[in-house]
Amino acid sequence: MKERVDYIIVGAGSAGCVLANRLSEDEKSTVMLLEAGGKDKNLFIHMPAGYSQIVPERNDQNYGFETEAEPNMDGRQLYWPRGRGWGGSSSINAMVYIRGHSWDYDHWSQLGNQGWSYESVLPYFRRAEDFHGDGDEEYHGTGGPLSVQKSARENDELLDVFVEAGQQAGIPFTKDFNGKSQEGVSRYEHTLKGSKRCSAARGYLHPVLGRKNLFTETEVTVDKIIFEGKKAVGVSLLQNGKSHTVYAEREVILSAGALNSPQILLRSGVGPSAEIKPHGIEMVHELSGVGQNLQDHLGVVSQFECTQPVTLHRSAVWWRTQLAGIQYLLFGKGDASFPPTAAGAFFKSHETKAVPDMQIHYVSVAVPDVHGRADIPTSHGFSSIVYGCRPESRGYVTLKTAEPEDAPALHPNYLS
Repeated sequence: MKERVDYIIVGAGSAGCVLANRLSEDEKSTVMLLEAGGKDKNLFIHMPAGYSQIVPERNDQNYGFETEAEPNMDGRQLYWPRGRGWGGSSSINAMVYIRGHSWDYDHWSQLGNQGWSYESVLPYFRRAEDFHGDGDEEYHGTGGPLSVQKSARENDELLDVFVEAGQQAGIPFTKDFNGKSQEGVSRYEHTLKGSKRCSAARGYLHPVLGRKNLFTETEVTVDKIIFEGKKAVGVSLLQNGKSHTVYAEREVILSAGALNSPQILLRSGVGPSAEIKPHGIEMVHELSGVGQNLQDHLGVVSQFECTQPVTLHRSAVWWRTQLAGIQYLLFGKGDASFPPTAAGAFFKSHETKAVPDMQIHYVSVAVPDVHGRADIPTSHGFSSIVYGCRPESRGYVTLKTAEPEDAPALHPNYLS
């Protein structure tokens, strides 16, 4: 492992892969990308239906966090899957490609953040994208690193039935959730390239692994950031049971996600002293916002039995599951090539709302649990997963212990 580089990037997830690509474009700069997990070699990462094999439980690709007991939910602890390995959560998610509502970006701009209006960020969305489908062309780009394509009808004949039912329920049809109008019901767009997932690792990292100035290290746990005074100059890390120190000539970039980034900062002595000192960690900088303002939305699942054998339950029997896997490996087709969440809707919970505040996912399987942690029924069925998009509850992330391998303590403070 190199001891000194220009840039250290902590975390090879959705942000880290992009940063590694862009910063290493300068041949005069050396870049080191550090990842706690491994490379994205698992077959189920690349197989669209493989979501069901990675997300339901903790494994090499998934941190499988759990929240602390939630006071407003009768002490329940909720399951929070998070990606671990190249691509981060973009390697294990359901691949639905949804940008924020244009109102969100315009609101950021109105708060004084110049350059963050929707008009300002749209060119970057287009630049990042390689779009295949029938969306609103002026809102999409081609030739970019992130491949995006529309759900295919041929795998699920209920897709268009769901879209029609949404319109019958009073939700308008939208041609494109990422186009002129997010509000409405439609088939989803997915981060897919052909029949494989297009994660941030596949889109941004793999094409540049041959660069001589880019160094990647996996199975690395970053313990803390090293400071000289209040300047970040390097990181202290563990790999294969051994301690290492790497120094940055220019910048240390912390892109370890919404949960692990604040955890590393707190272990480094940066954050609220009340969250740091009890663990015997020396304070470097009092910064009240670290770990605060944690936001998450709840999902509620409804299952429906289907009167006709036309859902993906046809591949739920063990031998059909294996058959679907073989068909995918040989031809890149069939039920295993189908993303788990293929259509959805954005709508307003009340006509007085300025923008949509609710979302529905349609799933062509009767799933008892949002994350697939319970056995699915044997009979044909489908599901509706409903989310409130704009929760007002705010929680926080903090340290459970000072040990680098331990999970953070997650307090989402739901329903507060």
